[in-house]
This record gives sequence, structure tokens and C-alpha cells, in this order.
Amino acid sequence: MSVIALVLILFAATAGLRLLADRSGVPLPTLLVLGGLCLAFIPGLPHLALDPETIFLIFIPPLLFWAALTTSLRDLKRNLRSITLLAVWLVLATMFVVAAVVHTLLPELPWAVCFVLGAIVSPPDAVAVTASTRRLSLPRDMLVILEGESLVNDATALVAYQIALAAVVSGTFSVSHAGVELLFTGAGGIAIGLATGWCVGWVRQHMTRSSVVENTLSLLSPFIAFIPANELGCSGVLAVVTMGLFFGRRGPRVVTAETRLQGTAMWEMLTFLLEGLIFIFIGLQLPQVIQALDEGELASLVGVSVAVVAAMIVTRILLMFPGAYLPRWIERGLGRATTPYPPWRDLLFTGWAGIRGGDSLVIALALPYVGLHGAALPGRNAVIFITFVVIFITLVVQGLTLAPVIRLLGIVGGNEEEAEERHARTTSIRAGAEALEGFATKEAGESDATTELRKMVAHKLARLDGSPTSIAPAHLRPRLAMIAAEREAVIALRDRNEISDVVMRRLQQEFDHEEVLLHQRYGDLKTP
Repeated sequence: MSVIALVLILFAATAGLRLLADRSGVPLPTLLVLGGLCLAFIPGLPHLALDPETIFLIFIPPLLFWAALTTSLRDLKRNLRSITLLAVWLVLATMFVVAAVVHTLLPELPWAVCFVLGAIVSPPDAVAVTASTRRLSLPRDMLVILEGESLVNDATALVAYQIALAAVVSGTFSVSHAGVELLFTGAGGIAIGLATGWCVGWVRQHMTRSSVVENTLSLLSPFIAFIPANELGCSGVLAVVTMGLFFGRRGPRVVTAETRLQGTAMWEMLTFLLEGLIFIFIGLQLPQVIQALDEGELASLVGVSVAVVAAMIVTRILLMFPGAYLPRWIERGLGRATTPYPPWRDLLFTGWAGIRGGDSLVIALALPYVGLHGAALPGRNAVIFITFVVIFITLVVQGLTLAPVIRLLGIVGGNEEEAEERHARTTSIRAGAEALEGFATKEAGESDATTELRKMVAHKLARLDGSPTSIAPAHLRPRLAMIAAEREAVIALRDRNEISDVVMRRLQQEFDHEEVLLHQRYGDLKTP
């Protein structure tokens, strides 16, 4: 069997497991990992050799880009303190705890190697967290914190990993150098993400309108940010995330309806396939990692892996409470207005939901074979095996328990978006009505069409159902003017932070569908 045939089989397995996940309610990443593990034992299946750098480049930038593109910048800002505590300080604390546990249980491993392992497994994975919590009914701020943390923490972990690995290879370590490198890689990645985002945005604004070409450029965008940042020694992860947030803010005004609808469908399909493959790869690789170990090592390393997972979970849960309560307690003591204390149930679940995934897999497989003075890197196979077991346990055990834990804790998803959506619909319809009156003043000859559209506006305000209304050809140009005004009103509400990006995209999709359908029916007329 060829590798191409294997990839096609994996695509089919991904689709089948998605259907099973929909029916069973089991998180898709959990099923994909288990499915990959089962596939690995099929006789005659070809060995899939994974080049870590290639896998990282193919999978991580596009998945991070789409996650950032669909993330609300307003909600990120509102939860910036919590995200920073989790994405920076919790990652570093987890790295130290894991290093201490591993060195205690495996004293033959050098401290530097233990810190390398700690850096590899410390960050929850953006893809795993998003895929596992996507269908759960959670309060919006909790989802934002989990997704925002996993978008940023890779940068912290990668820098810590590079510093620890340099200590393994060179035998030296400098705290000052590590701090400067952390600041440089982070700030440099953000700067490159903004610069490349502006350049790509300028090109898209000034190029000839073509949905296929624009979406091809959209596919290339994460690599345009990631590769230069990576080559310059900056954080490619932060560069991609920054570009995604930049486009998420600017895109609604510069992308056409047809391009946006096509692009959304394209990215959703691509994300589904990439997420599916990366989790199946985890299951496929586990037996190969086991074969690289001596029989006597296996049992002890499984015990170490379980201890590492327990230490990670306990550390995360314990640090959630002072991280959330202490800053608020200090602010109250200083007499400053502050946000209310979050419920302990929310903090407990957030602590439990630290799922590891593909990022840790790729970094572990990228470990060099040679260490100090050209000698073999000590404990390389052990580090890779522990990483795989940690990923497997968190994806399967924690992934399967997310929904039961939500029910046990009595966590209920908020309805914050309902009021925002009603406000956005009312505002957009009124903006459309104003545009209609302006159009009627300029085009007095279309009074019959204007009268009918006024009735439609009154009906929508009464019903607020947002459903498209069939219109005659004479109504087309004023209706397109109304859609443009309604869309701009919704974007303006988002810019003023009165509604979230989620609500904006929901209404924007309705406008886009109606506009595209109108152009398809009456293609000779354009938006005024």
C-alpha cells in the first residue's frame, strides 16, 4: 500500500469518526486518537515517517490562523489578564513542576532534559482544546479564556523549550539571556504578524476581485507570517495569531460577500481535515514509539507518565484559584472598581480542561539525536514516550470527561449573545431603512419598489426573524443598498464593542447569502 493510499484511508477514517462523534457525543479528538491507534495495528499498513518540521509547518499555522481569525478581539481584551496568567506564568510553573517530578522519578536524566520535557508538555494545545470544547455549552468568557490561552501559550513553551534544549546541547544556561530571548521572540512575532497582515491586506484591497484568487491568498497568509518570523528567530506562532486577529478585525469591511462565503466553507473543510489527521497521527505513532524502548523501560515510563499527568492537572487546578482571586482581592483592597469573582465551578472546570495535543507531539519528535560534545541526547526515547502518553491520557481521559464534569458542576452556558443579537438585528434593520429613504430620495422613479421594501422593513422589525424576503427585479438596487447599510451597522456595533465577533459573523453570513443570491438571479445589476 502506498503512502497516498494511506492518506486517503485516513481521510475516510476522519469522516467516519466525525459521524460517530456526532452520534455518540464523544469529543472528536478522543475518537481520532483511538482510531489512529487501532489503524496502527492493521497488518500491511505502511510505516508513516513524519518529518516534525514539515508536519509543524503544514498543520499548525493554518489551524492557528483560522482559530485567531474567528476569535473575538473584544473578548480577548476583556479576559487579557486571565489569558496572560495561563499562557505565560502557568506554562512556566508547569514546566518547573514536571521537571522536578521527572528528575525525582528518573534521577539519571539531566535537569536540562527534564526541563525540555516540561516545556514540551506544559502548554495545552489550541487545536485539541478548541475541538474538544466546541460543542459544549459553556459560558462565553470561559471559552474565550481557554481558546485565548491555547493561542498564546505555544510561544511561551517554544521559547522555554529552545532555551532548555540549548542548555542540553551546549551545557550552559543564562537567566538574563533567556529573559531577553523571550521578550525578543514574542515582540518580534507580534510585529511581523502585524507587518505581514498589513501587506497581505493591502494586496487584497488593490487586486482584481476574484474569490478564488483571494481565498488562495487567504490559504497562504498563515505561512506568509510564520515562515519569515521563524527564519528571523521570532515566534512564528504569535506572528500567525496576530495576523489572524488583524484580519478578523479588518476583513468584514474589505472582503466581498461571495469571497467570504467561499472562504468560510473552504477553511471549515480544511480545518476539519487537518485536525483529523493530526490526532490520527498521534495514535499511529504511539506503537512506533513503544518499539523504540527496551522492554524493561516500558512499565516504569508509563508510571512516570501518569505521575506527570497528575502533577500537571493538580498544578493547573491549584494555580487557577489564586490567579483568578488574588488580583481581584488586591484591587478591592486598593478601592478600585473590579470585575466580580468568578464562580469556583468555572475555575475548577478550566483547570481540568488543559488538554495536550499535536503541538507537543511535533516538538517531541523534533528532538535532536545528538547532545553535548556530540554524544547521544540522553533520554530522547524516554522524553518522546512520556510526551505521547501524556497526550494520549489527556485527550482520552480528560476529553471523555469534559461533558460529565460540566453536568456534575452544574455549569450552564450563558445567553449573553441573545441580547446582543437582538440589538444588532434591530440596529441593522433601522440602518437599512435609513439607506432605503436615502435611495428613494435619489431614485424617485422607483417609488413602488420603495413602498414594498418599507413594508418588508416594518415586517422585520415586528418579527425580528431576519429571514430573506422575495423581491421583484425592480427592488434589487434599493435592497442591495439596504444590505450594505445593514452590514456596516453591524460591523460598527462590533467596533464599538457592543456585540461580539460571533454575533457579527452570524448576521454577516445572512447578509452575504442574500446578496449572493440576488446577484446570481440578477447578475447584470451591481451594488450601488
